Amino acid sequence: MNINATLIGQTIMFALFVWFCMKFVWPPIMAALDARNKRIADGLAAAERGKNDLALAAKRSAEILREAKEKVSEIIALGDKRASEIVEEAKAQAKIDGERIVTAAKAEIEQEVFRAKEQLRTQVSAIALAGAGKILGREIDAAAHNDLLDKLVAEI
Repeated sequence: MNINATLIGQTIMFALFVWFCMKFVWPPIMAALDARNKRIADGLAAAERGKNDLALAAKRSAEILREAKEKVSEIIALGDKRASEIVEEAKAQAKIDGERIVTAAKAEIEQEVFRAKEQLRTQVSAIALAGAGKILGREIDAAAHNDLLDKLVAEI
């Protein structure tokens, strides 16, 4: 055997092996590598999108939280304002009720004073008639002199 023939045979076999690998083995390996490369790229892109979405969600949640705090502050301010309004209304109503009670008490006192004066006039006129009856030495008939009593009460 000749080295040249062996070398040529090995070269031809190697060329056939390379051609076979390029034709049948290399395309599925390259397709698998491309598919894997694409999956990795898609995964990285999805991770980047997820990262961006997370950042946006964090911003949105911070904004929503800020808005909620503002609304809570407004509601608390309105509640405080309403509470002070209710207190002021209650004070005003209590003042009005107090004035009404004082006015009613004054009117009642005036009526009592008037009744007491009337009662006092009646008693004074009865005492005056009794005194006049003793002075005259005779009994004065109260029924007969009713007009006299009414005049005396009106004068007193």
